[in-house]
Amino acid sequence: MKRTFPIVLALALSTATGLALAEDTVTGKADGPFGFAQSGQKADRAAKADTAGAKVIGGELAPEGAWPWQVALVVAGAPVSTDTQFCGGSLVMDTWVLTAAHCVHMEDDDGSYYDVEPGQFEVLVGSNQLAPGSGDVVPVEAIFKHPSYIGYVFDYDIALIKLARAPNAPYQTIEVPDAEYGDILNQQGVTTIVTGWGLQDGALPSPDLRQAEIQILDRETCNAAMMEAKAADAVDGFIYAAQTMGLGEDDSFEIWDELVARAPEPLTENLICSGTFEGGKTSCNGDSGGPLVVPLEDGSYIQAGIVSWGLTALSGYGCEETALFSAYTDVSKFVPWLNEVIAANP
Repeated sequence: MKRTFPIVLALALSTATGLALAEDTVTGKADGPFGFAQSGQKADRAAKADTAGAKVIGGELAPEGAWPWQVALVVAGAPVSTDTQFCGGSLVMDTWVLTAAHCVHMEDDDGSYYDVEPGQFEVLVGSNQLAPGSGDVVPVEAIFKHPSYIGYVFDYDIALIKLARAPNAPYQTIEVPDAEYGDILNQQGVTTIVTGWGLQDGALPSPDLRQAEIQILDRETCNAAMMEAKAADAVDGFIYAAQTMGLGEDDSFEIWDELVARAPEPLTENLICSGTFEGGKTSCNGDSGGPLVVPLEDGSYIQAGIVSWGLTALSGYGCEETALFSAYTDVSKFVPWLNEVIAANP
């Protein structure tokens, strides 16, 4: 029987998407979320966008006052708006904000990486609306990204921001789980809620906070789906290379199998996979760094994840709106590091 690439070839004929940090999918260039907002490109893109609703994909408007730990990272010295907001975050203590490392450490146009400085952005607290005069815009004192975070690797995507003062607006802090409780939360079917000011592909950004109810999905299932999609993206180039080099069929299959076996899984143990089996509900551009929370039986919430990365749309801009899931940093894996940073910087 002649051997083929059954799954890969089938996927190559259907929708294949790539990985991108949740905000990088909108830029189309290596500039990161902060640079994109600071440069004015976000405003330019919004002016050219379609008028279809902008939201956390598949989400709905958050009630006024809901999610009082949610904050927005905004470019310093500019009016608060959808154009100057570049990431989300959550208050875990009165002067400490939890966010994604890729919101504060990103790639520049020349391929080098840089840290955003505290004076370059501020944090909007106490408002679900991105508008001048809303909430309290708090200066940033210091930024701490995880020491193992590398900009081009989708792992250890977590950072802490120390505020210069406590906010002068209504807010609440959100608790995070320890490793043991985190393992309990990270089970398939557990209800989660993602919030943010993110947008849909081709849509205008939303000034109002959005929310979407999704659920934890099995990491291995998500990895299998991602590996198939990645293989679909790679198969045409591999077949061309094998033919160009004059490799026979048996050698080609052997090398292909070795290539697939050596490829790292997209979702490491530091990541949570959350979405829906039917697709169409996920985080999107502008949601990076925001919280993924789990409702508890007593009516409270606990933060299980941080919006990290998702799937790019076929156009290369924005999110894949039919994606089954996105990836979230598993906060419970980093509690010792969080405690260490906070204790060392009173």
